[in-house]
Amino acid sequence: MNKVEAIIRPEKLNDVKEALVQVGLIGLNVVNVTGRGAQRGVTAGGSRGVGRYEIDMLPKVKLELVVHDEQTQIAIDTIIEHARTGNIGDGKIFISPVSNAIKVRTGEQGEAAL
Repeated sequence: MNKVEAIIRPEKLNDVKEALVQVGLIGLNVVNVTGRGAQRGVTAGGSRGVGRYEIDMLPKVKLELVVHDEQTQIAIDTIIEHARTGNIGDGKIFISPVSNAIKVRTGEQGEAAL
């Protein structure tokens, strides 16, 4: 099992969610986050007496899903295809191995809990 964490643009969330459902990946968590990467924020202001200022922590969305090993590349490819704009700030995907998962309701463990 692997945990797929993807930091993406908020406006791409619905496209990515719908695409993941289409490939059979339904269970996920979504967290609103702020952060920065190579994009390093934006500069705003500078009109009508307002000085220019930098916003260096930008709003993003983090998707988290745990998938079977054979679904990992499908999740990655789907997220990339539907989150990419081609511009800086499109996000990152992180993959981590998951040693166990437990379904609270039934006590099932491992891949059966997914």
